[in-house]
Amino acid sequence: MNEDAASFAEIGMIDIGDAGAAEISTYDPQTKRLFVVNNSKVNQIDVVDFADPTKLLVINSISLSAYGGAVNSLAVSNGKLAAAIEAVNKQENGKVVIFNTTDYKEVKVITVGALPDMITYSPDGKFILTANEGEPNDDYTNDPNGTISIISVNDNYGVTTLDFTSFTSQQAALTTKGFRVFGLKASMAQDIEPEYITISDDSKTAWVTLQENNAIAKINLETKSITTILPLGFKDYNSDANSSDISDRDNTMTLGKWNNVRGIYQPDAIAVLESGGIPYLFTANEGDAREYKGFAEIKRVSTLKLDPTAFPDPTFKTETKAGRLNVTTTLGDPDGDGDYDFLYSLGSRSFSVWNGNDGALVFDSKNELDTKAIAEKIYDDARSDDKSVEPEGIAIGTVGRKKVAFVGMERADGLAVYDVSDPKNPVFLQLLKTGDAPEGVLFIPAKNSPTLKSLVIVSSEGDGIIKVYQPKTI
Repeated sequence: MNEDAASFAEIGMIDIGDAGAAEISTYDPQTKRLFVVNNSKVNQIDVVDFADPTKLLVINSISLSAYGGAVNSLAVSNGKLAAAIEAVNKQENGKVVIFNTTDYKEVKVITVGALPDMITYSPDGKFILTANEGEPNDDYTNDPNGTISIISVNDNYGVTTLDFTSFTSQQAALTTKGFRVFGLKASMAQDIEPEYITISDDSKTAWVTLQENNAIAKINLETKSITTILPLGFKDYNSDANSSDISDRDNTMTLGKWNNVRGIYQPDAIAVLESGGIPYLFTANEGDAREYKGFAEIKRVSTLKLDPTAFPDPTFKTETKAGRLNVTTTLGDPDGDGDYDFLYSLGSRSFSVWNGNDGALVFDSKNELDTKAIAEKIYDDARSDDKSVEPEGIAIGTVGRKKVAFVGMERADGLAVYDVSDPKNPVFLQLLKTGDAPEGVLFIPAKNSPTLKSLVIVSSEGDGIIKVYQPKTI
């Protein structure tokens, strides 16, 4: 039985709460249960009966109030649910708590780094990894190191937590390639903020997005060490293929070219697809700014002093052109003369494919997510000045005979589906409407699915809605 990867349609939906609910979901094929983060009014994991995806029902919940602050991420393997939980004081070390998926009993509590934001099991189930952001406090007076924790399941959940201190000597060289260290009085190890993790099929290598820093870290799981930082560089918006709408006050959704305006990739979610011996890394290039009371990097172009040679058009800073665009103040003045020769906005309004060995850019969707969202009338023009459709979640799976990528767009409330059988040349298939602000994108292969067909689950943090999509058979 083959599946048509271009025919996904919604087959089920459930609303589990208000804003903050349904941020991330994970599925246990042994119990046919979906476990969902719910931080809307309570700090808990909701358990959803998923035996019939057309009739979803919350059957239980696991309270996490005894373990600290909010739960940020979930993962399942071999009947064990792992939850990443931040401390009440976010700058203190967080926890990973393991539960049975059958009776929800606690199995183990493990201390990890500060603010564990994403958790995942290795494909072989032997490791649990967390990306610990280590965000500063609002005054920027306490900025813990960003870290990655590696938990050995078969070693009584023994944990190794890695930081980036050893890369300090490489900071200058990495910065010339687009790596960013810019926090207030922050060392490199403090400034790095791990965001999201993907792991190779053989469970030997992990890649971790360093979102604010515009890079990907490579981890050797056999030696439990960080081996490489891969800077991602910048995107040039002065081309037809990268043309963008950068004003929320122009009363139109017309895409244009912008000289000396660039995007910082800054990926959130990452997924790996191995093909021809090469690990291809797919990233959702959301972008993220540091905005704290003690330090805020973003200003609108209209408030900045621009170099008259780089920006000769006297109307460039008006609201209907570039004046409303949010850009970072930490880049763009390479000659140090006090005016901006280049403007750098957050994210790249796209998803990209990178060579996981050397970090080379293999593919970028350019402005296709924007153009498809505009065509389907789901583009939010009010976000044009910021990060546009804001790609955030990404997942890859096999649907029928094709490798397929699913890209969640937080501000368009949509899910783009691509044929990535050739990872160097993804081909758009369809666009699906989701709940408000889709955060988690989860693929369930047909072999693990209760319907024996491929399923995609999208969890939306804006309205607490979970939607399930399934393709037609051919």
